[in-house]
Parts: sequence; structure tokens; C-alpha cells
Amino acid sequence: MVTVASYVLALDQGTTSSRSVLVDRAGEIVASAQAELTQSFPQTGWVEHDPNEIWSTQAATIAAVLAKADVSPRQLAAVGIANQRETTVLWDRHSGQPVAPAIVWQDRRTAAACDLLRATGVEPDIVRRTGLRLDPYFSATKLAWLLDTIPGARARATRGELAFGTVDSWLVYKLTGHRQHVTDATNASRTMLVNLQTGDWDPEMLRLLQIPPACLPTIVATARAATSMVADIAGHPVPLTGIAGDQHAALFGQACFAPGMAKNTYGTGCFLLANTGDTAQISQHKLLTTVAWQIDQQRQFALEGSVFVGGAVVQWLRDGLGIVQHAADSEALAASVPDSDGVYCVPAFTGLGSPHWDPHARGAFFGLTRGTTRAHIARAALESIAFQSADLLAAMQLDSGTPITELRVDGGATANNLLMQFQADILGIPVVRPRYAETTALGAAYLAGLGVNFWSSQDEIAANWQSERRFLPQLDTAAAQARLVDWARAVERTRGWSRPAAPNV
Repeated sequence: MVTVASYVLALDQGTTSSRSVLVDRAGEIVASAQAELTQSFPQTGWVEHDPNEIWSTQAATIAAVLAKADVSPRQLAAVGIANQRETTVLWDRHSGQPVAPAIVWQDRRTAAACDLLRATGVEPDIVRRTGLRLDPYFSATKLAWLLDTIPGARARATRGELAFGTVDSWLVYKLTGHRQHVTDATNASRTMLVNLQTGDWDPEMLRLLQIPPACLPTIVATARAATSMVADIAGHPVPLTGIAGDQHAALFGQACFAPGMAKNTYGTGCFLLANTGDTAQISQHKLLTTVAWQIDQQRQFALEGSVFVGGAVVQWLRDGLGIVQHAADSEALAASVPDSDGVYCVPAFTGLGSPHWDPHARGAFFGLTRGTTRAHIARAALESIAFQSADLLAAMQLDSGTPITELRVDGGATANNLLMQFQADILGIPVVRPRYAETTALGAAYLAGLGVNFWSSQDEIAANWQSERRFLPQLDTAAAQARLVDWARAVERTRGWSRPAAPNV
């Protein structure tokens, strides 16, 4: 009896959880399983994961989703991976064990090192080569820190005894029984070590940060790259044909295939990407230029703006302030008042990302009075997510010169109707929520499916995309602009807060 391959398995490894999702040919999510992932904060500004827990939670969700759907691995056409980007893993090639905790993308421990590099005047060249800003966000300085602080690590890396990778590399390594050490073009483009023009590791960046080439993974295409790469799924070999960073997967899952199409993902942070076609357009407004995806040898590019604290501000309302018992309660609490009563929240808990790039900014509330209530605090916190995203879109439109006429949205926070409506109000364009908010997993599935012709083309994938709701602007332009002006004032006052004061002379 011949078993028909009816599904694609998508692995979505995120900052706070690992998920596995089964997708059928119609683009329907048949089943999903999720496991929470522990974050550690050993020092101020440090954020870490246990790489073994990343793998164990991901492996557990694979078993769980197959059992939940009563699907055999033989029914899988392919496996795709989407992953939290920039998070840096270093492991021993012989034992297969990590030599240190994974340094998470949110981690700011290398801020001082970035400042020292910036003082030498190298940042413009870094932007020109990599499309990225000089910031602790990216993998390069995280890897350099590990090589500097682990005794003997740089020498071992030079001898090829240690392997570096982002989370995709680590998962592929584990899924292939330690046989493959690769990363895809999207994840590689987020390390600050890849030359955007050549698509390969940049020798000058490696020299600048003293990164031994022997520890680096091989860069492969996002889809249709690794026909010989096979994942072990419950003892059965399944083609591993799609790998992408989570935001790139979401752009693909939102079917943003044409230049000018844009999506914003509302997760722990917010990540707004706009397709720029086959042109690697270097931003003049402090956005990032990144590989959108690479299918075979054809690369598509995107402009990206990154907000470090998006949905995480709601978690802080719950865990840090105790204002709400559950994150979902924030919408009802915020909706209990007509507006924030002049209160602004700037959640720069780990600095500011695009387009400000200030690792020394810190969070603050402005406009507090005796009349301020927990509802106003909650509303200001939710509005901060939309304001930060508005900053990204404004910079993006200045760079591209092409109006973005609608914004496709995804991620857990898009379930918050008040937030989505305010986002449309403050942007002045429709905000479109798809039927499936978690499009990251869909994108990983689509990329993998293209690799085995489970879907024949991007047109077939685009036909699967469905809108669930359109939020139309309801705030007049003048009122929206006034709110944005006040927001800009608030942001400016948070900047440089944690920078050491100059000594009095």
C-alpha cells in the first residue's frame, strides 16, 4: 500500500515557545502543538536560552502534533523551519553539546563593544556591506563575545572544533543527526557577517570581529536548496526543504510576493517588512536591508524595521506590574476608557530599535496625573505598540518612495481588536488581518512545500491567502498627526538614559 504525502510539517521555533504545525495542500492548518520555552535573565540586559531546551521543546511538539492529528511521518511531504533570528548558539562538533547558553536576540550585553566599534567610524561600511546597523541585536558581536569569554574558544573555533549557528542551524544539526551544519540565506543575512551583494560571508567583517571562518555554517537557499538534506522525524526520513527566519517566513506566509507589499508581525517584538523585489536597497532612514528569501539562486530583498518590545509590554503589565491577570485582559481594561488621557508609554526596556537605534534608551511613562488609572496605563501600553510600528512605516515609505496602501498583520497580538483599530487609525491605511494570524508557520510550510512541488508556484500559494477582517482608519488625519508628534516627544526623552554620565571636570 502506497502512503500519500498529504501534509507539510512546519517547525516554528520562537522566543517564548516552540511550535509544530501540520499544513495541508489547501493551506489549512490541520493541527498544531506548542511548548513553552524558558528565558533566563542572569544579569541586567542579558537574555539567554538553553539550546538543549530549544531542541527538546521542538522535538516534543513534533511528536505531539503527529499524535494529535493521527498522522504518520510517512504522510509528510516535507519539513520546513522558521526560527527566532539572531539568537546565537555555539556548540562542540565532537560531542554535539552547546558550550554556553544561547544568547538571545534581545540580549544587550555587547552594547559597549558596539559603542567602541562605532567610535572607530566603521558603521557606514558595515551598513554598506551587510545592510544592518551596528547593534547588539545581531549575531556578530554575540559570537565575538562568546569567543572572547569562553576559555580557549577562539582557538578551538579556528581549528574547526566549535560550530556557530543561529537557531535554524542548531535545529537542522539536531534533525539530521549531527550531519549538517548549514544556515539559510535569510538567517545568514541577520548575523552582520554576510555581504548583501555576494550573499556569502564577508571577509572584512570576519576580520573586523576576529571570527574564524572554520566555525561558520554553509549558507543554503531558503527553499529548493537542500534536496539531499533529510530530517529524521520519528525514525522516518523526510525532506528538509525550507528554512527561513521567522519574519521572512511570515512575509512569505502573508503572500507578500510583489514589491511594495508589507506585513507587520506582532509578537514579543514587532517586525515590519516590505518586499523590495530583487534590489537590495540600502536604507537612508535607519531601517535594515535584508534577504526576504532565496529560492534556488534567485534572491528577493526586503526593508525591515524592528521593534524590540511589542507584545512583551503586555506581558510586563501582567508579570511586572500585576495590572492584568491574563494578557488577553488588557484589551477590555484599555477599552474601559475612551483614550489614554494624555499618557504615553515608551517601552524601551532593552533600548530602542528601528529607526532610533539607541541601546541606552530606557522605558518611561509620560503625562501621568492623579487622574491616571490602571486602564490609562494599559491603554498607553497597547498604543505604544502601534506608535512604534508607525515609526517603522513612516521610515519605510521615505526609503521606498512607494506608498504602502495596506498593512497585512499577523502574530498573537493581532487578536486584540482595539490595538488593530488604533494601528489603522494612526497609520491612516487599512490594516488587514488574515484568517490565520500565525503566518510564520504557514510561510515555513509553503517554502518547504515549494521545494518538493507540494505547491507548484507562488500564485497557488497566494490563492490560499484569505482575509479575516479589515480595520479601516476612523481617526482624522490631524488628530492622528497630533498624537504622533506627542509620541515623538516622549521617545526623545527616553534616549541615552542608561549611558554613563560624563564625569564632572
